[in-house]
Amino acid sequence: MNKYLKEFLLRGLIFGGFGPIIAGIVFLSISFSTDDFTLGGPQVCLVIVSTYILAFVHAGVSIFNQIENWPIAKSLLCHMGSLYIVYVLCYLVNSWIPLKISIILIFTAIFVVAYLLIWLVVFLSIKATSKRINARLEK
Repeated sequence: MNKYLKEFLLRGLIFGGFGPIIAGIVFLSISFSTDDFTLGGPQVCLVIVSTYILAFVHAGVSIFNQIENWPIAKSLLCHMGSLYIVYVLCYLVNSWIPLKISIILIFTAIFVVAYLLIWLVVFLSIKATSKRINARLEK
């Protein structure tokens, strides 16, 4: 089995459980803030499976950033594309966003802007840290 696939699966299995935990915390918070909050068994099951898949894929796709022979653009597009597909599918399946082109386009725009901002902040942080470490090594 490909070492990257193994790492994807391992990361997904390790961190996948955090999705349902976060969903439980969100449900608990909502139940404290509203009087008539109820969910049926199928809804709870769907949310647990969906959030597990989201967390699993989110943890796993970080492997794209570590494939050394890939250019940054390819890594970035594979990472962002994988996350986008899983997020939009889970959001639609759970009816967290309606199946309307206009809403999906708004979601897409927000996703892309947020993703690129987060990526830029992480990139600049790593670059600054590398610069500091290199400066210390030169002394």
